[in-house]
This record gives sequence, C-alpha cells and structure tokens, in this order.
Amino acid sequence: PANQGCLRPLHIITPRGSLLNPEPQRGVAGGNVETSQRITDVLFSALAQALPELIPAASQGTMNNLLIGGHDLAREKPFVYYETIAGGMGARTTKDGISGIHTHMTNTMNTPIEALEFAFPLRLKRYALRRGSGGRGQYNGGDGLIRDVEFLTPARVTILSERRKFPPPGFHGGHHGETGENVLLRGGFEEVHLAGKETFDVEAGDVLSIRTPGGGGWGEPDDEE
Repeated sequence: PANQGCLRPLHIITPRGSLLNPEPQRGVAGGNVETSQRITDVLFSALAQALPELIPAASQGTMNNLLIGGHDLAREKPFVYYETIAGGMGARTTKDGISGIHTHMTNTMNTPIEALEFAFPLRLKRYALRRGSGGRGQYNGGDGLIRDVEFLTPARVTILSERRKFPPPGFHGGHHGETGENVLLRGGFEEVHLAGKETFDVEAGDVLSIRTPGGGGWGEPDDEE
C-alpha cells in the first residue's frame, strides 16, 4: 500500500506548462483515469530499457470511461450512469497477463448486469472476452472485453478512452495487443465508428459496442525462435 516510506525517495519534476502541470486556462479532463495510464506506460517503458527481464508488457492503458445520461421515460425521472470497463493486462515476465481486468488505476465496481438493467433504461446485449486481442509472446497478453449496451430510451453518451490508435506494446520481443474500438450501431445495425473521446446522442434501439484493448505480449513467441 502507498505510504510515506515509498514516496520519500522520489522527487517528481513537472515543468509548468507541461501536460502534467498545465497553465490554469488550459482545458483538461480525465487526468486521474486516462493521463495517469499514459504516465504508467511511459515509466514502465523506460524501466524496461534498463531492466528488461523484470518489467511486464504494457496493459490496456485506459479505463474506457463511459457516461450515460438522459430521461427514463418508463420511470419518468432523469438518470445518470458511469462505469469503467476492464481490458487486457500485459504479459508478466513469468506468466501470461490476466484477461478482462483493470490494471494500474482500479477500484471501480463491475456492476452486475441484473442490477444495471433493473436500475437504468439499458440492456446488456453482450459482455464477453475479446478473444485473441492479447499480444502473443513467450507469455501472452491478457484479452480485452466486448461490452454491448443497448439504449431503451434517448440519451446523451460520453466516452473517454485511450489506445484506439496506438496499441499497447509488447516487451522483449512480444507482440503488441489489439487497439480498442468504439462502435455505435444505429438501430442495432448501421455501424458508426467513434473516436476515442466523443460525446453523442443516441435513440432507443441504438447499441454501443465497446471493445477494449488487449495487453502486450512478453518475450518472443516460441514459434518465432
């Protein structure tokens, strides 16, 4: 656990005007859930150059923040729902990464589907492992998740996610994990590919499919030696 003994040896330098110490007028968002993931990835990548046998590959690198708000027509009241969605853990130096898990920044509830559907005008169409999304290696990265949410009422949705363009890298010869995808299915069928960070309106019957990144692999796969 975090304690003063762990923190005392560290001296953190964040120049004014940098990403980690912005000027007051700069717009910022998601520092605790997304920027923090980037910092962790950078630190691990730097340490891997000095200690390649000890540092695990990159994990999904995002918390896939999903915020939904609107008016519940059936209950005749407004609603707001927020969740984060797990993904693939990077392969460790001695074993595979874990699939469908939060890493680095965690401590958010995996809401049971029954509780979610009971309390909000939402329906979970699919919640499954994203098979094959983890990077191959001597030890494979963990797989991400697929979470398909159907809207039962009009709503406004915001998604704040990373690793949609650049994949979680593998280390020590391991392959990278798959990038994440955010796909809106209008009426449940017409595909609209969304950016990593976007706010948009949905109608009843639309489905949002969030496909989270896999973790990177560690070490060269046996069949490539």
